[in-house]
Parts: sequence; structure tokens; C-alpha cells
Amino acid sequence: MNKRLSRLRRSKRTRLKIRDLEATRLCVYKTPRHMYAQVTSADGAKTLVCASTLDKELRKTLKQTGNVDAAKEVGKLIAKRALDAGINQVAFDRSGFPYHGRVKALAEAAREIGLEF
Repeated sequence: MNKRLSRLRRSKRTRLKIRDLEATRLCVYKTPRHMYAQVTSADGAKTLVCASTLDKELRKTLKQTGNVDAAKEVGKLIAKRALDAGINQVAFDRSGFPYHGRVKALAEAAREIGLEF
């Protein structure tokens, strides 16, 4: 089993658990160059808010988009947008990625703004 398949297996297990809880989820995806985050409905059918390093607001302020500082900014932006939309509690879906580095920075930044998970 290669690295990608292992990550997908972990993400499937997490998503099934979150579906059983019927919780709104904060999904995180990362590539070497960018970070993406979106808050989806409990059934996963609808995206409620989203943020990424590709947003015009962040592209102006960031020098690099694939580092921890960029992930923190995406976390702050997704938390602000979620709170503005009336969402204050989510389940964190890290898509099978290990909880360290950029994923951890995004989660901690979202918690600092006031998003609960």
C-alpha cells in the first residue's frame, strides 16, 4: 500500500465517523504549493464556506503559499467566514493528513478566532 492509498483509507474512516455524528465538518486539503479549507454541511452535499491560499485577499499579503504562515492565514479566514455564516462548531476533517505542520497550524489558527472543534 502506498502513501496516497494509506491517506485515503484514513480519510474514509474519519469521514464515516463524522457522518455518524451528523456534524458540520471543516475539511482540509493540502498540496505542496497551496492549502484549501471548506466547511461542508453534515451530509457533505453542500459547501457552506471556503478559503484557500488562492483567495485574492490572501494572495496580496502572502509571499509564499505553501508554508505554515500561509496555513495560519487560511485558518483565520475560514474561521471568520464560518462565524459570519453562523457556524461556530465543526468537526475537523484532516483528510488523512498527519496532524502536524500546516494542518496543525490551520486548526490552531481557526480555534484562536473562535471556531470550536
